[in-house]
Amino acid sequence: MNVRAIAAQVLARVLGEGRSLAEALPPALEHVAPRDRGLLRELCHGVCRWQPELQFLLEGLLDRPLDPREATVRALLLTGLYQLHRSRVPDHAAVAETVVAARQLRKSWAAGLTNAVLRSFPRRRAELLARVEADAVARTAHPRWLLERLQRDWPDDWPAIVAANNARPPFTLRVNRLQGGRDEYRARLAAAGKSAEPTVAAAFALTLAEPVEPTALPEFAEGRVSVQDAAAQLAAPLLEVQPGMRVLDACAAPGGKTTHLLECMPDLDLTALDQDGDRLERARDNLARLRLDARLVTGDARHPADWWDGVPYDRILLDAPCSATGVIRRHPDIKLLRRDTDIAALADRQQTLLTGLWPLLRPGGRLLYATCSVLRQENEQVVAAFLAARPEAREHRIAADWGRALAHGRQILPGEAGMDGFYYAVLVKPMVAGGAPCPPTRG
Repeated sequence: MNVRAIAAQVLARVLGEGRSLAEALPPALEHVAPRDRGLLRELCHGVCRWQPELQFLLEGLLDRPLDPREATVRALLLTGLYQLHRSRVPDHAAVAETVVAARQLRKSWAAGLTNAVLRSFPRRRAELLARVEADAVARTAHPRWLLERLQRDWPDDWPAIVAANNARPPFTLRVNRLQGGRDEYRARLAAAGKSAEPTVAAAFALTLAEPVEPTALPEFAEGRVSVQDAAAQLAAPLLEVQPGMRVLDACAAPGGKTTHLLECMPDLDLTALDQDGDRLERARDNLARLRLDARLVTGDARHPADWWDGVPYDRILLDAPCSATGVIRRHPDIKLLRRDTDIAALADRQQTLLTGLWPLLRPGGRLLYATCSVLRQENEQVVAAFLAARPEAREHRIAADWGRALAHGRQILPGEAGMDGFYYAVLVKPMVAGGAPCPPTRG
């Protein structure tokens, strides 16, 4: 089956069934030749990235609406339009191969429709794109609810956020400081024919000029380097861990921040908690590759009584489940799957997580609240409500040359300094009255 047909099947699961690309795409990649995997990723991510625009174009090209049950045909037509409008695939190849895909999908009636629609687009391009410019959703390739929230939360910045969301993400690495320096690894990359530049905000980050399969990186299997955006690499330094500290990484899977904490300070008593046991296995694999050790616990951070041993933590990282609106450029299906009504429920869950974990923090300790969202309802408003409800809690202001200071916490917007959108706030539990700082504990 050609790659366009497989892409249409994957996209039908996303557009028609509401599955994520992270769920639908990997099984398909296993069934295509290695040389075709890049094209399959490109088609699936590209269609999701530009779906609001592509759907608008498709509606202008169809004589009558498609049957909603024909999700695969719709996905195939969007794939064809993506190739014609947003890729470097020659027009004749895009049309011919997409028509072949229609036949391979056993949709013989759709082959004629596909041919007609895709051949019509180049002739009507100027007319249709003029219509796109007049429609905010199509022009920005963002759903209306998200566009309105971005305009409300970031009135001066929303055009830049939209542009960053629609851009291809950088391929950023985290060099394992336990195995050598950033400059040394950059030289190793250069010797392997791969160009990379240091990222200013994160001390051990390198951004490659071109993405590659991680396994093709020098010494990847030996734990020399990991793939992680520079914004995510800011979490570990903000916790300021010290030798022997007892640390909880809540909502830890797949373990990127867990392993970074241990690279910063191997001598930690670190528990990685997540309620998804399958995803926690990915953390186990990452720890093994990097030759690091942590205690892995399957459990819900909202209900510590089910898994906590009663010994408080010196540091807690809460990388809270969120809308992921700061990483749309990496996961463009977020624009298609997330709904406006999700945000309030996510904010309630984030507040519950903070409330549940706060009693586990030792006096004198700090809790880092983090999200990959750009929506204020999930970020500074969550922290403001938490502080208002707990007068004993204090915020430690983050002094940094990245992002921007808010009333509470610090926000990085997508694309700023080449980074993903992230939010961080540091909360501190005061020491016991009249007492000295509590020493680190090993449990």
